Amino acid sequence: METPARTKSIVRADDVIGVKVINNAQENLGKIYEIVLDKVSGQVKYVVLESGTFLGLGGKLFALPWNSIHYDPEEEAFRLNMSKSQLEKAPGFDKNNWPEWSNETWGKSISDFYNQY
Repeated sequence: METPARTKSIVRADDVIGVKVINNAQENLGKIYEIVLDKVSGQVKYVVLESGTFLGLGGKLFALPWNSIHYDPEEEAFRLNMSKSQLEKAPGFDKNNWPEWSNETWGKSISDFYNQY
């Protein structure tokens, strides 16, 4: 089966996971690590950004509301309108301590931080 071009708007999850995320200053913020869906509505709720890794070690994960990023086909990357220092202040988690996605307080803290309602 042929893989769709990365510039197409409808793609498989595998075509999103691993894609780099940059900011408007062209700084590399990390890469998409996971996609989180609402299994009832079928909507993408979050993408998980992996940032700050070196040779696969360390790093932090951030749940980004899907609407907080957009795909830039010229860069073949997602864009997040946030500086590296702003991202460092974002609520994050590590690979061994994932959030409870259905926790409304946690969800509100993410929405508030990224101004996505």
